[in-house]
Amino acid sequence: MTCHKRYKIQKKVREHHRKLRKEAKKRGRKKPRKDPGIPNSAPFKEALLREAELRKQRLEELKQQQKLERQKEQDKKRKLETNPGVELSHKVLVKEEFGRSKAKKAKSSKQNPKKLYCQELKKVIEASDVVLEVLDARDPLGCRCPQVEEAIVKGRQKRLVLVLNKSDLVPTENLENWLNYLKKELPTVVFKASTDLKDKGKRIKERKKAAPFKTEVCVGKEGLWKLLGGFQEIYGKAICVGVIGFPNVGKSSIINSLKQERICNVGVSMGLTRCMQVVPLDKQITLIDSPGFIASPLNSASALALRSPASIEVIKPMEAASAILSHADARQVVLKFTVPDFENSLEFFTSFAQRRGLHQKGGSPNVEGAAKLLWSEWTGASLGYYCHPPTSWTLSSHFNESIVTDMKWGFNLEELEKNNARSIQAIKGPRLAGSILFQSSGLT
Repeated sequence: MTCHKRYKIQKKVREHHRKLRKEAKKRGRKKPRKDPGIPNSAPFKEALLREAELRKQRLEELKQQQKLERQKEQDKKRKLETNPGVELSHKVLVKEEFGRSKAKKAKSSKQNPKKLYCQELKKVIEASDVVLEVLDARDPLGCRCPQVEEAIVKGRQKRLVLVLNKSDLVPTENLENWLNYLKKELPTVVFKASTDLKDKGKRIKERKKAAPFKTEVCVGKEGLWKLLGGFQEIYGKAICVGVIGFPNVGKSSIINSLKQERICNVGVSMGLTRCMQVVPLDKQITLIDSPGFIASPLNSASALALRSPASIEVIKPMEAASAILSHADARQVVLKFTVPDFENSLEFFTSFAQRRGLHQKGGSPNVEGAAKLLWSEWTGASLGYYCHPPTSWTLSSHFNESIVTDMKWGFNLEELEKNNARSIQAIKGPRLAGSILFQSSGLT
């Protein structure tokens, strides 16, 4: 090919590309949009990200398993082709392997996660000298489990202490009333766990840039620390402190607040802690995190909806949210969520979905999505509601006067009362008019 012809072809190609670019400019180039990800305003961002990661891991594991299975099948076929006499023995081996895998699956299915949680909880109680039962200050009575309490006080060798967490979500008057009611039976600590703690590595990196961690975020830490430290001195040796309670009451958050760093995994979704975790607080005190209690299916629908992490899967979202709504003051719910008056739960969910912009295809309100959102907000750590303590105090059926005296031994109750008074002053709770009155279903 001559140079004249080659240059002519190159010139035509350049001209063609120029025309294409010109047309593209006229049409307007559409760049591929980047995935914006989950917005920060999403109510369950952490849970959604965790689910996405788990889904990705499962897919990768599944692909690897399928690849290995294909390789095994190919190897077996090659062996059979080279050795046709081994076909019969191969079939026998395949049957045996199938039988073994079936037996393994049956065993794994028998190991119920609920049973494993109970075993882990039992280990925590057995290893502890002092047990902190964490209660949600919004419904303290509903967060108490008489069966577990009875198991702890049975030997009278362990001490049981109640911790009223999420105290900033209830009015001050109501918090004082509950404290006066509960302290008659067991030592009770007012607490507000810190929720904005960071991992140790991140904290070290940001120490140069930002100010050191402020302990004012957590309220009641000093009182709880002094209570445990005083008991340890009287006890005469190092103690283990088990932290127990229903899911989402803030067990892991309390441990993180005492340690001043995010050691235990915390999040919006229930039941993140699945096994016991030992956290040394200092040389003399060791904390043990535990999985949450499992609510009995014999409890009321509202108790299951609030206390059981699997309730939203077992019970339909509409039923769970309706059960919660039926125990709440309707007038205060209307004011809190800024929705019109409603006669039944379906009307409320319709108005709530429209208010929050939850719509299905065609523009109809997503009632089920609204029910799920109400359930997540009610069990979360931001919505303020409260329950009244019983009008008259009576000793619990699983306690007697001697047990109550034994449980208070070794604790400086006068100092605890002063620290609780300071904590109540430091906590800025919501106004009584701005909170929702909730009818507690009693002991769970």
